[in-house]
Amino acid sequence: MREVTASRVLDVTAADLSAWLEPAAIVEAEGSFTVESVEAEADATIVVASGPGIRLPLRFEDRNGVIYYTQEGEHGPFSHMETWLEYEPVDDGRTRVTIRSAVELAAPLPFGDRIAAWKRNGELEGALETIETELG
Repeated sequence: MREVTASRVLDVTAADLSAWLEPAAIVEAEGSFTVESVEAEADATIVVASGPGIRLPLRFEDRNGVIYYTQEGEHGPFSHMETWLEYEPVDDGRTRVTIRSAVELAAPLPFGDRIAAWKRNGELEGALETIETELG
């Protein structure tokens, strides 16, 4: 398993960011998948996402102000994927956003986890870029 982290200070208030950070928006911001459906459960939100030849459920939870999500079940590119999205106000109405993800590729490929981490890092950076573009 590999872990990757992306972080950036954005010209957006924490309140504006909080209002924007819905599970479907996060999935779309990462850029690899489109949202098929969103289902609210008592303790989580399940987003079913799809891409070329892939359909996977992602389970989103709020864990004391941290957005935590994981690939649910065995459908998807990873045998394990979990992500933590945190943000905190900094100076002058700006907000530091940090997204950390741990991944393990489902396919038995040489350097598979390294490839999965590289791809996942691109998705996290893409999410930060999208947030900055849409809210900045």
